[in-house]
Amino acid sequence: MAYIISRVGTVDKLQTIKVFIEVAKLHSFSSAAEVLGMSAPAATRAVAELEGRLRVKLFNRTTRLVRLTESGRRFFNSAVAIIEDLEEAEAAAAGLYATPAGTLTVTAPVVFGQKHVIPIVNEYLGLYSGVSVNAMFYDRITSLLEEELDVAIRIGHLKDSNLYATQVGSVRRIVCGSPRYFKKRGVPKCPEDLHEHDLIFPKTYEGTTTWQFRNGDKTERLKLNPRLTCNQNGAALRAAVEGHGITRLMSYQVGEELEKGNLESILTGYEEAPLPVNVVHLEGRRANAKVRSFIDLAVERLRENPFISGNI
Repeated sequence: MAYIISRVGTVDKLQTIKVFIEVAKLHSFSSAAEVLGMSAPAATRAVAELEGRLRVKLFNRTTRLVRLTESGRRFFNSAVAIIEDLEEAEAAAAGLYATPAGTLTVTAPVVFGQKHVIPIVNEYLGLYSGVSVNAMFYDRITSLLEEELDVAIRIGHLKDSNLYATQVGSVRRIVCGSPRYFKKRGVPKCPEDLHEHDLIFPKTYEGTTTWQFRNGDKTERLKLNPRLTCNQNGAALRAAVEGHGITRLMSYQVGEELEKGNLESILTGYEEAPLPVNVVHLEGRRANAKVRSFIDLAVERLRENPFISGNI
């Protein structure tokens, strides 16, 4: 079913659409009402009015859960597009597409954000005095639409076809340890040799104690028993630098320590294929000056970065 909504509607019609979007995002009428500054009964009436106008049921409701119906899911994208078009028109009229202004929300993996995104954010803030930035770093995949994010740095192959993406480089999984550790324990020559070594597992990055290696045209899986498990990648990196064992992290995480000689990479002939690094954003926001200007700067700086360009 295709939904066609007049763009020349009343304020009340637009309000019912905004209420619907917030309820869909938050899975709650009361939470949506709080965000919009209205009462929960008013939010419920707004959605009921919208359902009556469309003659479809948009939500399945229980005492605990509010979830979109199939019709509601199809309508959601149209509703968001309508509100975004309106906001873009208002922004254009106010001149926001000419000069970056407002609040920009950027997300990236934690260590990547700390090491490689924050310097870009600081430079960006220095260039555009009318913009403020929310930097949200998570070691999980975020939804730009549902979490209201403007720009994301994604590592890995993209699955969301609704995103605009610009590839800025690639990163590799690197097995490494300190020269001190290798002097004491020896250097593994093949993946199976890891069974004889102290291993440091970054739990949030790896997720499992099975590592994959490339052996010619085949992929080998090796189940390993870690000596130390860390829930933060930075902690695993620190333990490896201090000589407590072998770890496997992304090239952008260990690149500086490799350059300094604090870590040495091993088993390079067994590495899996590199993973792409992309700057992504939503199609509906591509014309916004604050987003466009940040993406231009981020793409330029990240492509210059040796820890992302594949030179490490």
